[in-house]
Amino acid sequence: MTTTAQDEINLYVFAVRAALGDLPESLRDELLEDLPEHLAEVLADGGGTLTERLGSPEAYAADLRGTAGFVGGFPDPPSRAHQLFELRDQALVRLSAVDARLGPLLGYSRVSEFLLLLRPAWWVLRGYLAAMVLAWMLDDSGQPIGLLPRIGGSEVVALLLLGIGVLGSIWLGRRSLRLTKWPRMSLYAASVILVLVALGGFSSADSSTRDSYYTDVNYDNPYSNIEDLFVYDEQGRLVDNARIFDQNGEPLRLGNPYCTDETGAYTEVETLTYPYCPGRAPYRLPEQADPATSAGPAASADPAEEASPGTRPVPAPPGSSRVSPSATTEPGPSASAAATSVAPR
Repeated sequence: MTTTAQDEINLYVFAVRAALGDLPESLRDELLEDLPEHLAEVLADGGGTLTERLGSPEAYAADLRGTAGFVGGFPDPPSRAHQLFELRDQALVRLSAVDARLGPLLGYSRVSEFLLLLRPAWWVLRGYLAAMVLAWMLDDSGQPIGLLPRIGGSEVVALLLLGIGVLGSIWLGRRSLRLTKWPRMSLYAASVILVLVALGGFSSADSSTRDSYYTDVNYDNPYSNIEDLFVYDEQGRLVDNARIFDQNGEPLRLGNPYCTDETGAYTEVETLTYPYCPGRAPYRLPEQADPATSAGPAASADPAEEASPGTRPVPAPPGSSRVSPSATTEPGPSASAAATSVAPR
């Protein structure tokens, strides 16, 4: 036997002997004569400590006390029900001590006296909780119930159900003391379950209320992939240095104000006008010829209508696109006068 097991046996025997201290010493020694060997056999079987196998030393001593009329055997270990009753009695003793100790803090000899005054308030609260749970079970509208037991969002049904629940709870509370043991225990168990369900509902409602002030919603930005903006006029020509504003006169900023060259180097744009990089325009019309510096075949005079050497051409009047043949005459004073008379003003 190990030292730890022997110490446990000695402590258990000492506690049992102390619990039997009111018995005559000769009788006590006779009852405890074979106890160490019996405890050693119990430990050898395994399955837990002596207290777990045989109960507390006080309970074991009480069983030994019942065998004081005969000596020679030891009682069987107490049953599980006996251990539960023992734990209940111990808990009640401790609760009674706490009840008496905390009572003066509330102005009463015991806390239970103060709680008795709150019994009607508990009846009302129990009726309200019962109505809320019933409404939660019957409502299928998908809408939040709120602080009233609404069914289908009806205020009338909520008030009616609340009144029935409160009055029924008060009626049941006034008659609960007349109930027998098992109906009264069933009522207490139902009240505990009701409180647990209500706590879960209030916790969920509180969480949804605190989280309703901000909801993280992600919106896709259709302009997030824009790098530059190119503006074209009605003739399809690219507009350089364009500025774009909204209806409030605020400038619109899209894209990235920098350009990249062939090497990949970045060049920041300081003007903040569109386009940032004109060279990246997706559409560009061919450069138009300057009409002042170039003339096509249509701009030249008909070879047949060109003036011969020694003659002077006569300008056409406004609105005429060709030179009249009559304006070209033989050289002479009359032709010069005619040319002078039709000169544009």
